[in-house]
Amino acid sequence: MQIAIDGPAGAGKSTIAKKIAAAYNMTYLDTGAMYRCIAHCVLNQIGDRFDNEDDIIKIAQSTVIRFEGNQVFCNEKDVTQEIRTPLVSRHTSDVARIKAVRDLMVAQQREYAKDHEVVMDGRDIGSVVLPDAQVKFFLDADVLERAKRRKIELDEKGNGKALAEIKNDIEKRDTNDRNRSEGPLVKVADAIVVDTTGKSIEEVYQEMKTYIDEVCR
Repeated sequence: MQIAIDGPAGAGKSTIAKKIAAAYNMTYLDTGAMYRCIAHCVLNQIGDRFDNEDDIIKIAQSTVIRFEGNQVFCNEKDVTQEIRTPLVSRHTSDVARIKAVRDLMVAQQREYAKDHEVVMDGRDIGSVVLPDAQVKFFLDADVLERAKRRKIELDEKGNGKALAEIKNDIEKRDTNDRNRSEGPLVKVADAIVVDTTGKSIEEVYQEMKTYIDEVCR
């Protein structure tokens, strides 16, 4: 069983994906965290030089990423919290647009999915990573609501940031994600569209569960 969940930043993908994975005893693979790890390594190793694709590719090739439950390890270091900073978020799409980096990550994601029942969320799961997934979703929400959600997350972690700046970051990331040549954010024809604007996590989960149960029967 493979469930693909795509959508823009802040639409609620990871929260819902984790809930679905737990409910159906499936593995949740946070593909976005993998690109965050690469962005994090670039910042640590060469600084804010995201125009240097050759160095970024070398870093991606030498980076080992693994998951243990909800924890993310990069080169055997727990980076679960470090990869969620605004700085890493801002540069994640800068590494995700590079073909060689995407090829490396997608290969790892597909290999894992061969032997596990998985729920994956990202930008190109239904279109590129798991095109044959039994269930595909596209989650979306109003950009202001997405910014408000992200602000709550950041405030809880002590990373205070103005709402306007967060909204601007999300809009920039949306543009990058939709217009990149490799694995752009797309809504595939067979995806079930779920608008999460104004809905609770439980409401979105129940809506998606209805579709999943139809397939699982």
